[in-house]
Amino acid sequence: MMVKRIVTNIAVTDVSKAKQFYVNILGLDIVMDQGWIATFASRAKMAPQISIATEGGSGTPVPDISVEVDDLEEAKRRVLDAGLAIEYGPAKEEWGVRRFYVRDPFGRVVNILAHD
Repeated sequence: MMVKRIVTNIAVTDVSKAKQFYVNILGLDIVMDQGWIATFASRAKMAPQISIATEGGSGTPVPDISVEVDDLEEAKRRVLDAGLAIEYGPAKEEWGVRRFYVRDPFGRVVNILAHD
């Protein structure tokens, strides 16, 4: 058996609030929208991953979701333009990533990162 995909499911009361953050800020495409569930995806090829952690690194809380981007400065600009607060960072971490934390519209901590 081989895992083909891993999907993060986030329980919310209003799916429409996700579009501003996950489409406009992170640039994901809506690949399914049934009204009660919306799925956002990237066209990039990715390997399924699950991280298990006691902390988020550098003494931060464990983020709910980590999103790797190709342009961290552009992601930061979009977050700030949307009026969202950066809760940690931007920081260059000793394990070779630059990142910051922001909350999505549902209060989930999103770790936005780029590898150096």
